[in-house]
Amino acid sequence: MSENENILDKFKFNQETTEVDTTKKVKVGIIGTGWIAEAHAGVLKRCPDVEIVALADIVPGKAEAFAARKKLPEGIRFYSSDRELVDNEPDLDAVCVCTYNRQHAPCTIYALDHGLNVLLEKPMCVTLEEAVEICRAEKRSGKILSIGFQPRCDENMKMVKKIVQSGELGQVYYIQTGGGRRKGIPTPFGTSFIEDETAGIGALADIGCYSLDMVLNAIGYPKPVTVSGYTSNFFGTKPETYPNHPEYAEKFGVDDFGAGFIRLENGVILDFRIAWDMHLDTPGDTIIMGTKGSMRIPSTECWNGSIGGPLKIYHDVAGEPVVTEIPMKHNEVDNFENKMRSFIDAVKYGGEAPVPSSEILYNQAIIDGIVRSAKEGKEVTIEIPEI
Repeated sequence: MSENENILDKFKFNQETTEVDTTKKVKVGIIGTGWIAEAHAGVLKRCPDVEIVALADIVPGKAEAFAARKKLPEGIRFYSSDRELVDNEPDLDAVCVCTYNRQHAPCTIYALDHGLNVLLEKPMCVTLEEAVEICRAEKRSGKILSIGFQPRCDENMKMVKKIVQSGELGQVYYIQTGGGRRKGIPTPFGTSFIEDETAGIGALADIGCYSLDMVLNAIGYPKPVTVSGYTSNFFGTKPETYPNHPEYAEKFGVDDFGAGFIRLENGVILDFRIAWDMHLDTPGDTIIMGTKGSMRIPSTECWNGSIGGPLKIYHDVAGEPVVTEIPMKHNEVDNFENKMRSFIDAVKYGGEAPVPSSEILYNQAIIDGIVRSAKEGKEVTIEIPEI
């Protein structure tokens, strides 16, 4: 058997299926009924052990229209705020926080403080200070808080971590990662993604958090130490970017491109860049460099939660350079559905959070550091208070 075959045998895929226990229903409320809530409701409807009991939205009539459009069962109750929902639904087990970014922290903290488990959509929040307060609320509540990073469920993403953790690359010392879209500022549903008062952060939060999670999760989420960051908004502020809504340019108040040079506590250097709009199809593949080998993770044209092609491991065999290609795996179950199912199972059986806040706290700290560094025009130190 060849060396390459030996390596491939170590990295075979395995997916397990479990039977759903329908004797206990998990009662869930959805806070915020925008477009991401459509995906939440769609999956929850298909779970035989879940009951959607309440919806909340600050826009009058929006929650009711959402329920009708999604054909949710009769009897669902509607509220005009997250607090009203939490205060009036004593039998709730959990809530999905699907609001715009700047409401992630207050909605999540209130729900945790009132004894509810929370599935919080990404990004975790806007600032490091908010992330710290969310983690503190989780700690004092004793409840489950999982962050909505569905790429964690992708079999190819799991393989990235498996390869790194196996030691096949040796000691990792440098990572290049990022991605983005050539044309992809998210305004099909209005301006909540691009206005500062609702979003707070742009491409960095929308898709940058995914790219960071892919590599940080693979190397065990070491603490970030320093960041030298850059952000810009050359494209989002141009009226011609929005042929049907040129007025959006005046409302654009976030980043459409961000980059950072991050030093991690284990000595790894992380070189990161992300874009909503650029004159490139991609700013480059993800590369993880180690003392025994390096890995290339092909980028995608538009972030879709997986990888753009087979993983490639570059290493030496008997003193000769070789490349081992790891075949891609097509997921048997949709990543988003896996995300929701893993959270529901954790709530039912008292398991661990599928995507723990303690990890995403570091993800948020890097994004926050990039924003701060860009504003100050210099490298900044990342200091995370005790939770």
